[in-house]
Amino acid sequence: MSVRTATCMCGQLTATCDGEPFRISVCHCLDCQKRSGSSFAAQARFLADRVKTSGKAQMFTRKAESGRTSEHHFCPVCGSELWYIAQPFTDMMAIPIGRFADPSFPPPEYSVYEERKHGWVAITSEGTEHFD
Repeated sequence: MSVRTATCMCGQLTATCDGEPFRISVCHCLDCQKRSGSSFAAQARFLADRVKTSGKAQMFTRKAESGRTSEHHFCPVCGSELWYIAQPFTDMMAIPIGRFADPSFPPPEYSVYEERKHGWVAITSEGTEHFD
């Protein structure tokens, strides 16, 4: 079983994940583009009871068009989002893959909201399922 640690930019806030991610995905929705500051967001979901956080975090709650909410936890020092919890999957923590700073991190299993994908983006990892 593996242990991975994600950190914010300044290192004040950490999330140590015990075991493999439950799901690894890439999302092209406009909200994830805004959240990540990029053309898509890549995240790994871990069962919340397998993640230990340390450091001080601030939280921002966002309400989606669906009416569901998501809680975004970020470092109050450097502003980096380290994890979010979104309804209805409140037993899972989603952590941006880049927070692990590990080029050997497993590839995504899913690429979703591809109808909003930038035309120059191609998710080519073998075995990745694609959804509009």
